Order: sequence, then structure tokens, then C-alpha cells
Amino acid sequence: MNEHGHSSNSLADAVNTAVGRLTGRTGGLDGSSVRSWKAGRVRWPKSATRKALEDVTGLSATALGFVPRGRTRSTPAALQEDPDMKRRTLVGGIAAAAAAAAAPGTSAPRRISMGDVDRLQHRFGEIIASDHRHGGQLGIEQRAAALADEALNLQNAGSASQRVRSSLYASAAAFRSSAMWAAIDGRRYDIAKAHMREAQALAEMSGDQAIKFRIWSHAGTMYRHMGRPADAFAANDVARNLHLTRRDPLFASLGLARQGAIHGAAQDRTGTRRAFEQAQDAMLRADHADYRPMWMLAFYDQAELDSLALSAYLSLGDYQTAEFHAHRCLSALRPHMVRSRAITTTRLAHAQLAQGASDAATATAMKVSVDAATQHARVARMLQEFGAALRATAPGSSSVHTWTEHAAAWRMAT
Repeated sequence: MNEHGHSSNSLADAVNTAVGRLTGRTGGLDGSSVRSWKAGRVRWPKSATRKALEDVTGLSATALGFVPRGRTRSTPAALQEDPDMKRRTLVGGIAAAAAAAAAPGTSAPRRISMGDVDRLQHRFGEIIASDHRHGGQLGIEQRAAALADEALNLQNAGSASQRVRSSLYASAAAFRSSAMWAAIDGRRYDIAKAHMREAQALAEMSGDQAIKFRIWSHAGTMYRHMGRPADAFAANDVARNLHLTRRDPLFASLGLARQGAIHGAAQDRTGTRRAFEQAQDAMLRADHADYRPMWMLAFYDQAELDSLALSAYLSLGDYQTAEFHAHRCLSALRPHMVRSRAITTTRLAHAQLAQGASDAATATAMKVSVDAATQHARVARMLQEFGAALRATAPGSSSVHTWTEHAAAWRMAT
């Protein structure tokens, strides 16, 4: 509160506003609620309140001193801080939470093992599967963030080897990066940036190259969607410069393909073509072993490479090439890639409409599922833009009439 200049009432107001952004309904906290947190009378606030507090402060609930239900409060190690510093860094906040793990408890600590990590990885698989089915949903983001906290809480639950502790930090970083991606996919960019900062700190503490790659690569995609290509290049370059990409051509391919998408957004035709040629070459050199991380195996393949090429050439206005990559992507998409199919289908409709094929474009757009059209922020926006472009290019046509009726049916279904 001192660092952010908050009184009890102003912090309550800030959290109420953040709750409103998360849930659509402003929170009902007041100064007495904050005083209850400070006094320890409320040890573990409700989930929406915890998430809002994390967004406001940039720290996890455990780093703020809250204790999950069923756990005893440990005595945190004293924090050494330069009095001239106005704000603690996020790494410092997380390190403080980790330092609490070393404090003595009231009972003999249990041994944390790789079995605990494996159980977290199973939950991570569930998050990945939900993302590919639905994408961008607030519920996915919240579940991933809660599981990140669960992984950190295990650090406090007992003794562990260095390998286990590093794996727990990597798991926490993976969950937080999934929360980041869900926020990006749902166009909640301010929240995504908060997840990104915590994910980056956790990844550094884990030393895991693959999760570092995922987080920085996601950051590049986020800035591309935000229309900030210079920042997108800088973030993606961090991912591409990790030694992992020199060791594994599949990671090199993904980094290059996302670089190509950024070149497309920056209107660089030569850079786009070169990046995708190099990405394709790297993919052809990659083996198909299953030693790679679950998140990589679940999504990156030829279909995803073509999806990124589709995005790039659509941005460049090369609609014929974009359509080619769209058809290749749709023919190769695996069944579980429901969200990706909706995005690719919508982009294909845009490419067809831009070539004057309004009837074909309308028929394509109508193949998008009602769930994706109404519940996925990115797909919904692209379909709104499609409708506007259709009305502008073919006013009064049967295609416009058909699309208007279909879009109305979607709205009624929700």
C-alpha cells in the first residue's frame, strides 16, 4: 500500500474496479475489508478478489501474505530492501514467497517429489486441452493462475531436491504463461502483461529454456496483436536467441514462423517470405520425437505454420497466398484444435471476400461454430469486421441478407 500510495479506501476502490473488469460486476469492498486483510482476519479472500489484488499489485496472493485454506502460516524471512527503492520488483516478491519455504513449521515437513510435479503436469495438460477447445476464456485464465499459485504453494509444503524445486518453478511458470495466453487470446492485454511479468520471473528461477521460449514467444504474439511490431520483434528475438533454438529445429521453426507473422504485420514482404521459407526448412529438419514439452507437441505442426503464414499474408494484402495457406491449414488441423479451426475459417472468409468472392466468403464464415462466434473475443471481432466489409463491398446483395440473418441467429442462440 505504501509503494502504490494507497489508503485502505483507495485500495478497496482499485480492487473493486479490477473485479469489475474480471467479472462484469464491480466489487463491494470497502476500507474495512482491506483492514481485515492487513490484520489477518481474512486469510484467503475469494478467488475474484485474489485475482483482482494480483492485477492491482503485480504480486501473487501468496507473495502478498495470504495463506491458502488448509495451510498454516509460516514466518517469512526478513526482506532486505534499499529504502530509496519505491517499488519491489516482481522477482523480489516471488523470491520472498519462496524464502518462506525455508522457515520452520510446527510439524515435520513432508518430502516433495517428482510425483507431485507429475500431478501438476497432468493438470497442465487439462489447461492445454481447454485452451485448444475454447481459447481466450476468462475461466481458463483463472484456473491456470490458480494452478500457478498451487505450484508455488508446494514450495512451502515440505523439503525437496533442487531438481524438484526447479521443476515446481517451471510448472508455475507454465501455468502462468497459459493464463497469459488466455488473456491475450481474449484481448485482455493489460492483464496478459501482468501474467507475463510473473511468468518471466518464475521461468528465470526455474532455468527451463523451453518455458522461457514459450513466454517470450507469447509476448511477441501479444505485441503483434496490439499493433506494436517493434516490441513484437524484440520479444520474439529473446525467444529465438535462446540456445534451445540452436539445439532443436522445431523450436527454431516456431520462432521463425512467428517472426514471419510479425514481418507481415509490419508490411515487410521480403522479411515475411524469407522467415517462412526458413521456418519451413527448419520444420523439415526436425524429428518427431516425443521428448519435447507437452504444450509444444499439442499445437506446433505444419498446420500451425500455415496458420501463421495465413495471418501474415492477410496483413500484407496478398489474399491469394493467404487463401492457399488457409486451405492447407484446415486440411491438416488435428481434431482437438477447435479454436484454431474457427480462427482459420474466419481468416479464410476475409481472404475470399477481398478477392471478390462474396458468396463463397459468406458460406465460409457461416461454418464458424456459434460458440466461437459469440464467446471467443478474437473470432467475434474478426466476424464483425467481416460483416462490415461484406456490407461495404456487396451492399444490398443476397450475401449480405444471408449473413445478416445468420449473425442474428447467433445472437439469439446466446
